[in-house]
Amino acid sequence: MNPLNQQKANASSFWLIILAIFFGNFMAILSTTTINVAFPVFLKDFHAEISTVQWMITGYLLATGVVAPVVGYFGDKWSYKYLYVFALSGFTLFSGLCTVSWSIHSLITFRILQGVFGGLIIPTTMTMIYQFIAKEKQAFAMSLWSLSSMLAPAFGPTLGGWLTGYFGWESLFLINLPIGIIAIVVALKCLPFQRSAGVSRSFDLPGFVTVILSSAFIILAFNKGNAWGWTSWKTLSLLVTGCITLAYFIRRELSLKEPLLNLTVFRQNRFTYSLIINCIITVALYSGTFLIPVFLQDIQQSTPLKTALVLLPGSIVMAVLSPVVGKLYSKVGPFWLILSGILLLSISTWELSHITLAATHTYIALLMTLRNIGIALAFMPVTNAGMSAVPKQITGHASSVTNWVRQATGALSIAVFSSLLSSRSLVHLKELTGGSASAAGSLLKAQGMTMSVQDIFLIATVVGLLAIPLTFLLRTGGGQGGASAAAVKSASANQEVNV
Repeated sequence: MNPLNQQKANASSFWLIILAIFFGNFMAILSTTTINVAFPVFLKDFHAEISTVQWMITGYLLATGVVAPVVGYFGDKWSYKYLYVFALSGFTLFSGLCTVSWSIHSLITFRILQGVFGGLIIPTTMTMIYQFIAKEKQAFAMSLWSLSSMLAPAFGPTLGGWLTGYFGWESLFLINLPIGIIAIVVALKCLPFQRSAGVSRSFDLPGFVTVILSSAFIILAFNKGNAWGWTSWKTLSLLVTGCITLAYFIRRELSLKEPLLNLTVFRQNRFTYSLIINCIITVALYSGTFLIPVFLQDIQQSTPLKTALVLLPGSIVMAVLSPVVGKLYSKVGPFWLILSGILLLSISTWELSHITLAATHTYIALLMTLRNIGIALAFMPVTNAGMSAVPKQITGHASSVTNWVRQATGALSIAVFSSLLSSRSLVHLKELTGGSASAAGSLLKAQGMTMSVQDIFLIATVVGLLAIPLTFLLRTGGGQGGASAAAVKSASANQEVNV
């Protein structure tokens, strides 16, 4: 094949791979964003408590997080193409089962199982970028991967509000069925088959069980801490057990020659710094996606559709910026993009910490747009800066770690924010009424909730500012942190067979 035809073939292959990845990642993220805006609807339709319904979000995020560690193992064992198709099939199946739920508990169960397969989709699509696409195109490919993540928030809330308002909450899950089927067909036709040769290691069942239990115990402790009491024996026993189990998992994985999750990725300083920054951005991100719908609907009594329209401009701007950031990355590098993004995110979050009952929808939309510009500038560069420092042979494990930690951080954030919202609202209500919270009217209750929203955004601002010094470490941090690239590659080398 002459060079011109080879170049065209490579370009065609690039866009086919991106197309296949785009559909699945979009669907997994869309399912999260459509649910957020309908949160109050589930409260009313199922006559459930907020602590129960929040498991629609927390349980999904927890499921996506705890299953992430197996992506590297099964990707090497089955090939990432077939793991991806398996994940898409399961996600589509449980989306359909969600629509026939007969109670809030059955819905949460199907939702969590949907999250298990969603947790396979996201790290698998990220890994395929670093497995199938040439290094010089990976930053641009990651920006397109981010675009699929951004388009879902752009259209998800509006779509979710419209569907919920006119067709009921069941339509939020029905919409996944045609998208899932299309994604499966495109993946089978467009993705190359690539499998590591000689993979015969056994599945680390003790490691898998301990990583699930440790994540579940810690998340549950944070979720129920406010209701049980933070110093109660239930909360403390779950936290202690979760931390001990997590420590055992980490020690076990580091001692095995063929671990379920290859933690040698943390020998790459650049990867470690980027992951910490990623978690900080995640905390700041979820403060807005959780609190603003609650503020607009529960405090200002807006409809789900109006809430979605307030969030729409910022999401569209974030989606449009994603490919632009991909092009800028190759010219200016990650540092200035990440730093400017974190500064914008921190400034806008600080402004939201002064939000009042009289805040207009335009004002909130402007601040959310500014936040999303910051997220667009920082998210892809910080992820690619870390992933590109990892040898290709263990990118599946690096992707697993990234999504495991990030999703667990998201679930923890929502659990903590939910607890703080309840506890701080009660504190402020007692302050406003002189200690008689039960006698407060609706206006005072709304004022108390608004003040608690301010408190949480203030905390999110402080957390966001912690990423600034870490960004400078990311700028100067070397890739290996004392371990040579050759040593890491030798420890994890897998010969790839292309069919």
